[in-house]
Amino acid sequence: MRDNNIRRFIGIPDHSVKGIHFLDRKGNRTESDNEVERVVIELARINREYRCGCGRAFGTYYDCRMRKVRDLPWGPWRKVELLFPRYRVVCPACGVRTEALDWIPAGRGYTKRLADTVALACREVRSISAIAEAFNMNWHTVKEIDKTALETELNPPDFSGVKRLALDEFSIRKRHTYGTIFLDVDRSRVLWVCATRGCQAVVDVFENVFGKDVCEGIEAVSMDMWDPYEKAVSQCLPNAVVVWDLFHIVRKYNHDVIDRIRLDEAKKCQTNEERMLMKKTKFILVKNRRNLVHDEPARLEELLKVNRKLNAAYILRDALKHLWECTDQFDAVMWFHGWYERAVRSRVEPLVTFARAMKKRIGGILSHCSHPISNGLLEGINNKVKVIKRVAYGYRDQDYFFLRIRGHFHGTTPH
Repeated sequence: MRDNNIRRFIGIPDHSVKGIHFLDRKGNRTESDNEVERVVIELARINREYRCGCGRAFGTYYDCRMRKVRDLPWGPWRKVELLFPRYRVVCPACGVRTEALDWIPAGRGYTKRLADTVALACREVRSISAIAEAFNMNWHTVKEIDKTALETELNPPDFSGVKRLALDEFSIRKRHTYGTIFLDVDRSRVLWVCATRGCQAVVDVFENVFGKDVCEGIEAVSMDMWDPYEKAVSQCLPNAVVVWDLFHIVRKYNHDVIDRIRLDEAKKCQTNEERMLMKKTKFILVKNRRNLVHDEPARLEELLKVNRKLNAAYILRDALKHLWECTDQFDAVMWFHGWYERAVRSRVEPLVTFARAMKKRIGGILSHCSHPISNGLLEGINNKVKVIKRVAYGYRDQDYFFLRIRGHFHGTTPH
């Protein structure tokens, strides 16, 4: 019964099943399913036409030898091998060459359908070791299959229709080693990944990977206020406007203004009561009001009530967020001028410094009115990248790591 099932589903072009051998660990034939270590399916040639790699077909061959390759698992048997005659032909253009078979990758010891199945399994957030164990294959073979499949699918990258980008850094390894992700905002796909976040590295990607025509067609780029990104965009994307990302602006505000004020005010505390009021308030101050839990709303109200500087900074932070809700540029300008005057009149040094820095870059905020894009999706991708890296316990092959990032986010939104 099991022989008939395998004969029915083997489906190798131009070949028929000549015999099926169930072998134990020592390589001896066995009839017991519990002792079967691997299955060898012997094939016989049906078609007597032999094709060279250049495409020429011949009715005769030069010589022949038996060849064995790995195939898809069948039922409970994870290790299945195909044993078949492999012919060589004499081609007038190429000389003596091994015939080309559509169902085997050139120079590989496995079938294309096995490679496709392994590559599909690698799209899941699983380690190469787990996939290799599931298919009873070598770790390096699985990696080679996945890397080859990714290179075939993703290279050269498709930049057609790219109008709006998002740039952001991500951590490659400890000690501040960062890379840069280039995201197509409209189609939610990672276009490219480079190994640093320096200006020259980003310029090289725009010039050598994107190309002049693609760069000229880009209309807007969302990013944080990282100077090298801004310089690279201004140098290579002549028709693009910079859009400052709300998340990064608020994070910088929390760090440079609210946390700075909190630390300065904590140093001025003279009584235990004042110190207890300031203690463990960092995350209460940076949270949105709707995210406060337990006694945090009451502690926040008490702190803002007794500290004028923190109160002013907290209120102006919420007011600043309103700029990204404006759809009319004139309204956004008027709102910012009002916000700026309030910030300067507060005479809170960190707040005044931040407000003046924002005034110099107001154009990047106003661009959001015509191009309402952000790095929100890219932040989600960065979190998924951390998971991919953690599951693999890191990557020694950086090119493969970057290919996996592009493969996981090739036109789909991360879940």
